[in-house]
Amino acid sequence: MAKTRVAAVDVGNDALKGIFGKLDHELYIPNIIAPDLEDRPVIGIEELDQKDVLDNIHIRVHSPALEENNVIYRVGNLATKTTNSQELDPGSSKSEEDQTLVMLFASLALDAVQATDFKEKSDVVEANYTLGTGLPLREVKEGKDVGYRSQLLGSVHQVEFLVTPKYQGKKVNIKFDDVKVYPEGFAAYVNLVMDNDLKVINKELLDKQILIQDIGGLSTDIAVIRNRNVDDDKAQGYNLGVSESLEQIREEILSRHGVELDSRRDVVDIITRKNDRHHIMVKGSRTNVHDITDHILLELAKKEYRFLRNVWAKNSQSEICYFVGGGSAVLKDYIKALNNKLDGFNIEFFEDEQESIWMMANAYYKLISQYIHSVSKEKKEVKPAAEA
Repeated sequence: MAKTRVAAVDVGNDALKGIFGKLDHELYIPNIIAPDLEDRPVIGIEELDQKDVLDNIHIRVHSPALEENNVIYRVGNLATKTTNSQELDPGSSKSEEDQTLVMLFASLALDAVQATDFKEKSDVVEANYTLGTGLPLREVKEGKDVGYRSQLLGSVHQVEFLVTPKYQGKKVNIKFDDVKVYPEGFAAYVNLVMDNDLKVINKELLDKQILIQDIGGLSTDIAVIRNRNVDDDKAQGYNLGVSESLEQIREEILSRHGVELDSRRDVVDIITRKNDRHHIMVKGSRTNVHDITDHILLELAKKEYRFLRNVWAKNSQSEICYFVGGGSAVLKDYIKALNNKLDGFNIEFFEDEQESIWMMANAYYKLISQYIHSVSKEKKEVKPAAEA
C-alpha cells in the first residue's frame, strides 16, 4: 500500500491554512482564485524559478468532484492581481463551492511536490493523503459533510503546475486514503483542551458548559459544548461574517478616496497590521480611513454581540464564551467595548491573533492524528486474534 501523509486543512473564507506530515510543513494561502490562460505572460520568465512559489501559483485542476472541470486558475496572491478574481460570496455553502476544492487541491499539490514521502516518475507525483478538515456547524447539521467527504474519496484529483516557480510542468495525482470532516465549533473546543501530543490541557474546561463563537468570512457559528460534546440542538449557525463589511469598507474607500484595493485581504491588513493601522496611501500621502472602518465594523460587532446574547439567553448556565476565527481578530476591540458597556459576559479572545487564525487547522491536525492513532491501535489488537 502507498504511504499516506497527514494533512490538516482549514479552507477559511479569508485564507487556507494547512499543516502537513509530522508538523513539518505549513501553508497559508489567501482564498482567492481567478480563471486564467495556460500561457500567462511573465516579465523576466527566465528568472521564474527565483520567484516566490506562493506568489505565483498557476495550476490546471482536474477532478470529478468539480462542477467546472479542467480549468486553469491563478490561486492566492497571484489571483489578486487580476480583474476577474473570485472570493466566496455571502450565503454560499463552503461544501458546495468549486473554490473550496480548488484551494484544497492546490495546497495538497504544493505540499506533495516538496515532500519526500511520495514517488515521482516523469514529473508525475503520486500522493496519498489522510485528510482532516471541517465545515461550518450549519452545514454539518444539514448533513453536507457526507456529500463533501464522498466527493473526495474514491477518485483521483490532479493538479498540474503551469507557470509556477520550481514546479512548472509537474503533475500531482491526489488520492485520499481517508477523510474526516469535523464541525468547526467542536474543532475549536478540541484545540482548547488538547495539546499537539494529544494530552489534555486546560482540564478545568472539560466539564464546563462553554460557548465558542467562530466568526468567519461568510458565517458565524456558536457551538454549545456540554458533556465534552457539541450540543447539536443548541448550536447556532448564522449567514453573517466579516466579508460583506470588508467589501463595504473597500467600496467606501474607493468612493471617497479613489483608491481601489485589490481584495478583502488588503482591507484586513489595513485593520489588523501593527504599524499604520487604519491608514492607506492616497496619491503618495498617508491617509487615515479610521472613520470608514470604524462605523462599518461597529455595526457588524453589534450584530455579532446580538447573536451571543441570544444564544447565552437560551443557555444561561454557560460559564464562558471563547471567540475564535479570523473575524474575531478583526472585531475583538469592538466586541470587548460593547460587552463592557452592556452585559459583561465572561468572554475570552486570543490575544495572539495567529493562534486564533490557525486554531482550526491545529485542531484538525490533533483530531486526525488521534483518529490515525486509534485505527492503528485497533489493527494491532485485531491482528493476534485473526492469526489465532
